[in-house]
Parts: sequence; C-alpha cells; structure tokens
Amino acid sequence: MRWNIPNILTVMRLLAAPGVPLAYVLFPSPMADWVALILFVGASLTDFLDGYLARKWNQMSNFGRMLDPIADKVMVMIAMVVIVSLSSGNLLVVWQWQDFLILIAVSAILFREIFVSGLREFLGANASTLQVTKLAKWKTTSQMVAVSALLLGHMLQFYVAGGMFGMEADYAWAVIDGDIEDGSNLWLLFQSFKAVTYAGLGLLVLAALLTLITGFDYFRKALPFLKEET
Repeated sequence: MRWNIPNILTVMRLLAAPGVPLAYVLFPSPMADWVALILFVGASLTDFLDGYLARKWNQMSNFGRMLDPIADKVMVMIAMVVIVSLSSGNLLVVWQWQDFLILIAVSAILFREIFVSGLREFLGANASTLQVTKLAKWKTTSQMVAVSALLLGHMLQFYVAGGMFGMEADYAWAVIDGDIEDGSNLWLLFQSFKAVTYAGLGLLVLAALLTLITGFDYFRKALPFLKEET
C-alpha cells in the first residue's frame, strides 16, 4: 500500500462519508446543512482530483484502484439515506410528490449499487468484465451533483422560514404561493429554494435512470458467466 497524495485523498473521501449524517446529530439546521454540504462537496471533488493526480504523477496503485470505487459508493449511498431522511422533515411542503419521487429514485440507485457489487463478487477473477464505462462515470457525477443540490435546498428552506418570521402570515404565504411577486428577500430566497430543489430532483431522477441503464449493461456483460454448465 502506497501512502501517496491520491490514495490519501481517497481515504479522506471514505472517512468524510459518515460525517454527513453525523453533522445532523451534532448541529441544528441550517448549521448542519452547511457542514454536511461542505463535507460532501469537498469529498466529491476529491473523486476527480485523486484520479487526475494519480495519472498525472504516475502514482496509480492496486490500493487506489480497490478503494476508489468503494469510497464513491459509501459516500453516495450514505448521502442518499440522509436525503431520504431530510425529505420527510421538510418545513415547506411545496410539492406533495417530492418525498415519493426521492424515495423511488434513491431506492433504484441503492438497488443497482448492491446488485452490481454482488455481480462483481460472484464473478471474482472475471470481474474485470465489468469495467467502469463513461456512462457510469456520468452516473456518479449526476448523483453527486443531485445530492449537493438537495442538501443546499434543505438549507435554503430554513432561511425562507426565517424570513417569514415577523411578517403577517397571510402575506408571507401569498409570496410563497406566487400570488405576490414583490422582489423582497423572502421572494428571492423562495425562488432560489425552488430552483435548487427542482434542479436537485431532476438530477436525482436522471441519476436513477443512468444508474439502472448502467446496471442493466453490467448484467448483460455478466450473463455469459451466469449460464449453467451442460
């Protein structure tokens, strides 16, 4: 095992993963959202940086090749569980279908990740058949961006709720319902919350679709090894 910078970055990404849910245990929102968002975005950046540095400095190692996909999956899967937990406690129930959509998309992503991991374990020495494709890399990227956007959206809703304090309830909800577009701070915050949350939901659905497509592709490649001998 080589303790070079790319491998250290990979280990840091693995260690940062449990820090996302831990942030909500140690801090109240929106401070917890800030900590979780910084940890997740920072860890996501190392996913691109460690591979780039390993290739540039010719520091690729078996340890890095083994740990890198594990760190990615641990980070994303833990963050997905956090997103499901947060969606059930939203202060602003703007879209009734939001929780259902998040639950379905996250379930599809977790199903595929566990299924493909099982395939690789079964194939053993033949696991090289399931090489990571460019589409799978885009899948991982869309997952990371989707989680980051949804964490940011969860944080923004607390600032929207804070902006409602001190206002007459009817006026505040009229702004949120879109009946009043006065350009106030509350209106701008709510528009930002909506835009970020819509983007996060869209990217999460895209990530789920890419996840299922790449999972089916891996299953197709593994089929020859799953046939019974006659």
